[in-house]
Amino acid sequence: MLPEGTLADRIALVTGGGTGLGRATALELARLGAGVAVMGRRRDPLEETVAAIGKRAVAVPGDVRDPEQVAAAFEAAEDALGPLTTLVNNAAGNFLVQAEDLSPNGWRAVVGIVLDGTFLCSRELGRRLLARGAGGEIVNVVATYAWTGGPGTIHSAAAKAGVVNLTRTLAVEWGRHGIRVNALAPGPVDTPQTRERLWPDEAIRQALLAKIPLGRFGEPGEIANACAYLVSDYASYVNGAVLTIDGGGWLEKGMFAV
Repeated sequence: MLPEGTLADRIALVTGGGTGLGRATALELARLGAGVAVMGRRRDPLEETVAAIGKRAVAVPGDVRDPEQVAAAFEAAEDALGPLTTLVNNAAGNFLVQAEDLSPNGWRAVVGIVLDGTFLCSRELGRRLLARGAGGEIVNVVATYAWTGGPGTIHSAAAKAGVVNLTRTLAVEWGRHGIRVNALAPGPVDTPQTRERLWPDEAIRQALLAKIPLGRFGEPGEIANACAYLVSDYASYVNGAVLTIDGGGWLEKGMFAV
């Protein structure tokens, strides 16, 4: 863990901050001293996160797919906390489906949240930072299947692959302005949402665990710690990187692995 006070000069907005990894990340950034705004479509989970933080926190409801709602949420966050410096694009949508069974609406919903939402929120923060002549940090939460492929999650895998490229492109375009853009690629992380949507039965759970060299799923706090590092000055020379945090699961074990 980073020491308390590490992020005392940061004002961060976390999308999807009401539950799961978003909530864990918001709590960790706040523990390190950052002011934190949490954005999502449902107010109640956002308010629960704000209550858990206790101070220098605000809920800013909004849909990341809607540019007007994004702008309004960022404006509300800055009205409450001051100029934003930091963005964590964590909002996501996912469900298991074979490609031939995926409806156009299902495709649009997931790609809209993951890829469009990441762009719209990044653009909103970028415009504000550029107008102020200030540096800042963006972390985009993707997944290792962005480059390995994700059977059963073609919508999410394709969208997150796009976010990896978006991350690298913005890192080059905005780096000269002191804006660092990186991505975090978790493997399977044990949350109520993932248990319900991605490994709903024990057979799927055990099959996934068998592919992870460390033999376990990640914990939300581990992802939050990695995100805090990327937005901190400890990572001040890290730009355009994708930090993999999956227990080694993305590595090819080879034909003689046991």
